[in-house]
Amino acid sequence: MKSKALVLVYVLVVLALVLAACAPAQQGVTQAPPTEKKLRVVNLINGVLGDKSFFDSANRGMEMAKKDFGIEVKTIEAGIDPAKWKPALEDAAANEEYDILIVGTFQMSEFLQEVAPKYPDKKFIIYDVSVDYSKCDCKNVYSVTYKQNEGSYLAGLYAGLMSQSKIVGAIGGQDIPVINDFIVGYKQGAKDAGLSEQNVIVQYAGGWNDPAKGKEIALAMYQQGADIVFNIAGGTGVGIFQAAQEVNKYAIGVDSDQALIVETTNPEQAKHILTSMMKNVDNSLYRAIKLHLEGKLPYGQAEALGIAEGGVGLAKNKYYDQFTPAEVKAKIDQAEKDILEGKIVVDTVFK
Repeated sequence: MKSKALVLVYVLVVLALVLAACAPAQQGVTQAPPTEKKLRVVNLINGVLGDKSFFDSANRGMEMAKKDFGIEVKTIEAGIDPAKWKPALEDAAANEEYDILIVGTFQMSEFLQEVAPKYPDKKFIIYDVSVDYSKCDCKNVYSVTYKQNEGSYLAGLYAGLMSQSKIVGAIGGQDIPVINDFIVGYKQGAKDAGLSEQNVIVQYAGGWNDPAKGKEIALAMYQQGADIVFNIAGGTGVGIFQAAQEVNKYAIGVDSDQALIVETTNPEQAKHILTSMMKNVDNSLYRAIKLHLEGKLPYGQAEALGIAEGGVGLAKNKYYDQFTPAEVKAKIDQAEKDILEGKIVVDTVFK
C-alpha cells in the first residue's frame, strides 16, 4: 500500500513540473532580452599601418571604439600601390560583412562616390576629405574634415618662437590642397612669431612612405640653417626625426603625438620632437561611431573639426613642458583663445 502511495505522489509531482514548464510566462516576470547584434565596422586603409601618424591614429580610434562600445572591427590594409585602392574598396564593399565602412584621404573620395550609392542600405564614413555630394547620391556617407590650418598656425607660431636661428622648415608628402592648407597656416604662424617668409623653407617629398627621402630633405634644411622642421609627410616623416637626432636639431610631429609614439622604441630620438600638430583622426572616428550608435551622425553631410571641436591642436606632453619656456606656452595658449574668439583668422586654401 505504501509503495502505491509513493508512486501516486511521484506521478503528481512530475505532472506538476510538466504543467509549470508548459505554462505561459506570468505577467510581470522579466524575460531574458534577445542578444543585441554588434555593430560591424570595416576600416579600409589605403596604405599600411605603422606610419606612427595618420593611419595609426585612425586605427587607434577604432580600437578605442571597440573597447568602449563593444563593436566588431576589421582593418584592411590596401597597401601603398594606388592602383590597388579602388579594387580594394570595391571588394570590401561587395564582400565584407559590415554596417559601416570607413575610408580616409583625398585619394579615396571619387572612388567612394562611385561605390557608396550602390549600397544604399550600408553606411560609409570618409575622413580628411569630403565626397562631392553634388556629384553623387551619397546620403549614406558622412564626411569629416579637419581645420589643419588652425593647428598648423599654432605649430608655425611655436616653431618661430622656439627657433634660435629664426629659420624653420616644413616637409609635405605631396603638393596637394590638404597639405598646402597645413603650410599656409604654418607660414602665417611663423610670420606672427617674427620670421620672414623666406626663412620658412618648404619642400615636398613626393610620397608618404619614404623615410630615406624625408631624412635627405630634412638634413638639407638643417644645413640651410633651419633648427626646427615640421613633418607633414606621414611615414616619410620618420626620416625627419632621424635627421633631427643625427644633427642635434628639432622637429615637430603631425597627426598623432609622435614623440610619445617614438619614445617606445627610441627615447633619445623622442627628445628631438618638441611637439606635434595633432589631427585627431582617432577622436573624430570614435566620435562618429558614438554618434552613429546614438542615431545622431549626420549622414549626407560633411563636418569640419577645428580647435573648438577638438579636431586639431598641439601636443602638450612632457617634452613640450620640458623644453618650452613659460612665455612661449603663454603665447600659444593666448593664440588658441584668439582663434576660438575670432581675433585670429587663419589663412586656408579652401574657400
